[in-house]
Parts: sequence; structure tokens; C-alpha cells
Amino acid sequence: MNMTQTPLRIGIVVGESSGDILGEGLLKSIKAKYPNAEFEGIGGPLMIAQGCKTRFAMEELSVMGLVEVLGRLRRLLDVRKQLVQYFTDNPPDVFIGIDAPDFNLGLEQRLKAQGIKTVHYVSPSVWAWRKKRIFKIQKAADLVLCLLPFEQQIYIDHNIGSAFVGHTLADDIPMKSDQQKARDGFGLSVNDKVLAVLPGSRGTELAMLAAPFLQAAVLLGKKLKNLKVVIPVVNEKRKKQLLEIKAAVAPDLDVTIVDRQSREVMIASDVIMLASGTATLEAALVKRPMIVAYKFKWMSYQIFKRLVKVDHFSLPNLLAEKALVPEILQDEVTPEHLCELAEGYFTSDNSALIGEFEQIHRKIRLGASEHSARAVLELIKR
Repeated sequence: MNMTQTPLRIGIVVGESSGDILGEGLLKSIKAKYPNAEFEGIGGPLMIAQGCKTRFAMEELSVMGLVEVLGRLRRLLDVRKQLVQYFTDNPPDVFIGIDAPDFNLGLEQRLKAQGIKTVHYVSPSVWAWRKKRIFKIQKAADLVLCLLPFEQQIYIDHNIGSAFVGHTLADDIPMKSDQQKARDGFGLSVNDKVLAVLPGSRGTELAMLAAPFLQAAVLLGKKLKNLKVVIPVVNEKRKKQLLEIKAAVAPDLDVTIVDRQSREVMIASDVIMLASGTATLEAALVKRPMIVAYKFKWMSYQIFKRLVKVDHFSLPNLLAEKALVPEILQDEVTPEHLCELAEGYFTSDNSALIGEFEQIHRKIRLGASEHSARAVLELIKR
């Protein structure tokens, strides 16, 4: 194949907002080398803006929790079946599944069986739970792109092609973020005590975490003067859901709700209260103290707690290999507990924690999109 003359055709599927960010950077880096490259599959708004043709809405795949997935299983399987058929009939030069392993690995395995080269971008947490998935990954992916340094060894041990590429967030976020500039954008003053509240981008996360987060903010407001609460939302649907929860549990709480701009909200803050996920890494990279929480529906939690075998579940703690930030899970996620932890940050010197976050930033700042694009293009050439 002469890649300078034949336009690259790349199949790509992303399942949520964090993957859309990774996909955007990857598309930009590939297009810098091959401007006529074509991308299609499932993309989020950032990838669509880069020219990715999406055959289904990204929201179709944004489901969390084992029980919740079961309710959507028929539709998810139908979407995957249609994609398998489409890419089999129209083989791309490579297929890239970005995260969403329960969906993408099955898709990759079927496409690889058809002779299509496959990449899985973002290592599944095989080091934490469902360790036998490594054998499914072996059948599914010709190449795994690892964001975090400790992930690659398991692929080396199992003879699976892999590359540690670092994280795009570490590349995009400066080592020092301008707090006052961000505050100016939201009408906040230097004297305000700002709590950023991020209860998750999925409806299921918001349903579980928004109430205790808002109630904790009410309690905190009684203890601290000049407390300002700022909440970013990913879209109008989540905004409506948040406002309904607020009306039920914290009707008198004064909050500023902003569309998207989650990073700017975190930069403007003194303390962040958030759902576990990629946002915790972003919080560490903007160097703000955080409280990480997560809740599952009862049945999902019973299953997960028997399967997951790790000392930590938040990315800052995993990267530091120690408990840098508090992790609050399930029944521990109470307004009183959250308020106590947040108050501790507001009234303490957090400089040592900030120093730890700086070390994490340097460790994973490698030019991830460029690294990933190079690894994908080398796979195509092989």
C-alpha cells in the first residue's frame, strides 16, 4: 500500500466524552501526516468536528454498571452487529477502538478475524479486575496503546503489541494553571472559596452522586464564608437532570451551573468534589485538591466488590501508588463525610499534595497523540 497516494481509511469507535478527547488528538495527529485520511464509525462532537463520520450517536454506548448495561444489551449488540457488517463490507486500513472495552473488544475481535488490523486505545483495567480479559485482548487487538506507565508490563508478559504513549491531558494542560483568569471568566473573586462539583457525565452517575454532593455543599456553606459552588454539565439533558435533583435535595443552595468548561471550572476552584474517572486525572493535572467518590446501584456493587482487587481506584492514587486523595465508595458517600473532607482541604496547607501532582504530570507528559498516531501508522505499514 502506498500511503502517500491512497487515502487512509480508518474505522474508529468511541464510547464517551473522555474517549472523544483522545480521539480528537489522534485524528489531528494522523491528519497532520495524511490530510486526506478518512475516519468513520462512532465519534463524539470533538471527533466529528475533525471530520469523523459517525454512524451512531456516542451516547448509545455511554452506559455504566453491569445491571444498567443489561437493560441496553439488545441495542448494544445490534449496534455492534451493524458495525461489524459495515466494516467487513468496507474494510478500513485499521480499526481503532477507543476505551469502551466491553463493546470495542468484541468488535475488534470480529474485525481482526476478518483480517483487519486492530488497535485498542486505552488499556482495560486488567491489572485490577477480570484479569482473564488479557486473553480476549490477545485475540482482539494487534496493538494496545497504554496511557499509564504501569499498564504496559502485562502486555509484554503476554506477547501482545503495545506502546506506552502517555496521556493527552498531560500534554494539553500547562504545569501551572491560571486560577484567577479562570475565576474572572465565571465572575468569581480572589476572596471566594470555590468548590467545583463534578458528579459525572453519565445519567447514572448523576443520579447516584448529585444528591450527596449538593447536600455536602449545603453543609459546607454553613461552615465557610464566601463559599461558591460551580458545577459544569456536559449537555442540556444532564443539566435538566441536575436541576431536578437540586430542586429535590438542595433547593436553596446557590450554585453556578455552566455548560461544559469542566477544566476551567476545576482551574477556578480551590477544592474539587468529583466522580471517579478520567476527570480525577484532569483535577490532578490542574493541581487542585480533590475528593473522589463513586456509587453503584446495589446489585452492580455486589458484583464489582467481588471482582475488583486493587488498593486504590482513582487515577491519582494509582499513578502515585499510594493514597494521595481520599476515595469514598458506596455507603461512605454521605453529605457529612464529603463535607468534612472538603472542609479539611479548605483549611489546610495543600502544597505537598500539589508537589505530588506535579510529579504525576511530568511522568505522563509524553506527546500522547503524536506517539499514538506514529504507532498506528507503523502498524498499518506492517
